[in-house]
Amino acid sequence: MSTTAKKTVGVIGGSGYTGGELLRLLVNHPLVTIDFVYSSTRPGTHLTETHTDLIGQTDLQFTDEVNPNVDVLFLCLGHGLSGTFLHENPMNDNTKIIDLSNEFRLQNDQHFLGKYYVYGLPEFQKQKIQSAQAVANPGCFATAIQLALLPLAKEGLLQNDVQLHAITGSTGAGVKPSATSHFSWRNNNVSWYKPFTHQHLGEIGETLQALQPNIPEINFLPIRGNFTRGIFASAYTTFEGNVDDAYALYEQFYVNSSFTHISKKALDLKMVVNTNNCLIHLHKHNNLLLITSCLDNLLKGASGQAVENMNLMFSWPQTTGLQLKANVH
Repeated sequence: MSTTAKKTVGVIGGSGYTGGELLRLLVNHPLVTIDFVYSSTRPGTHLTETHTDLIGQTDLQFTDEVNPNVDVLFLCLGHGLSGTFLHENPMNDNTKIIDLSNEFRLQNDQHFLGKYYVYGLPEFQKQKIQSAQAVANPGCFATAIQLALLPLAKEGLLQNDVQLHAITGSTGAGVKPSATSHFSWRNNNVSWYKPFTHQHLGEIGETLQALQPNIPEINFLPIRGNFTRGIFASAYTTFEGNVDDAYALYEQFYVNSSFTHISKKALDLKMVVNTNNCLIHLHKHNNLLLITSCLDNLLKGASGQAVENMNLMFSWPQTTGLQLKANVH
């Protein structure tokens, strides 16, 4: 591991679920030091008052001041707020920026204030991330779904419509309570939302089209689960080969992946919760290939992938600070 000085980090919007997971990772990351954690509503209060899992690990307090000269800035703001914040708080030209909202993910939005935001899915374009000054971190559903379909798109094998069902934990809705995130409503309950129109379909489509220009319809049904974290996604589409052909295709595509792994054992959600891994399982039935993709929506689907992108941007080992174990029992 490098003995050079640690990089300084600023976090904007550190009071939510995503911000809390990011802070947990950064506090324990061997190559960074947290310079500030910005909050407009909690300045002067200790991080541990909000994130009790950090008790004993940090004495940092939230602040309403921004140091524009940090080495890397993470934006954990609500969707549509990152651009406003950057307009009002100009950063040093050398500061690398990683945005966890959806503001800069689509191609038409990737140029902003002199920076080009590279789409931050390492399994798709690792080399571009390594040379980036700014990264748009992918959405949680988008990450799970793209990792399930990328190997097929790479070989031009998405020939017919893809049927997608993905269930997510309540943390995906954010820390602010809503009618569908309160415990009394969410517990012992399941429901769908935004059928076939979810906002992550835009970034999914652009990534798949980069590999296969003419992609079929992606029919996506998002489901609210009665658990706190994780995404369990199931997709099926036609596939002419047998299941061994499919496994060979996927294993070759992800042969050098640090965090996406192929499992011949059927998956359950606990295998990935609290890790930065995405696990993929394949099953063939008649002419259909069923692809199951599981990840933790707060880690590989958000903060873990953001740290993964930071590691790549600074040419550090991709797994630094992210070697986490699932809680399977």
